[in-house]
Amino acid sequence: MSAKRERIQPDKLHVRKAGDKVLYSQVMVVEVGGTRQIYIAGQTPRDREGNCVGPGDMRAQIAQVGENIKDALEAAGATLADVVKTTTYVTDMDEYFKHSDVRMRFFAQALPTSTTVQVSRLSRPEFLVEIEAFAIV
Repeated sequence: MSAKRERIQPDKLHVRKAGDKVLYSQVMVVEVGGTRQIYIAGQTPRDREGNCVGPGDMRAQIAQVGENIKDALEAAGATLADVVKTTTYVTDMDEYFKHSDVRMRFFAQALPTSTTVQVSRLSRPEFLVEIEAFAIV
């Protein structure tokens, strides 16, 4: 059984580049046997222009990351209800868990499996959270 792959760079998300070269796919859709697997690259609290939303504000950053994941899924023809797994990286676990209501605003319907890991730093020092997601349609 062969797999069909589709790379998507959603219009609503910032696309990381080195010069004119795109560094990675924001979304990868893999279709196998009539099932669409949707892989969302780790989303950071960037707006469309690449600016950090909510420096120093974990709550605002979780909300921006949730919106980014929602936009990425929409570009792939999926919704937050289709998410089956998330992996979350945070720089302060205690602060992250103070804002579980924000995370649940995005993932309560799907209630996906979840892994959360505290790290010393993300790709930019002002980033406090990054979440990658996997969905099935």
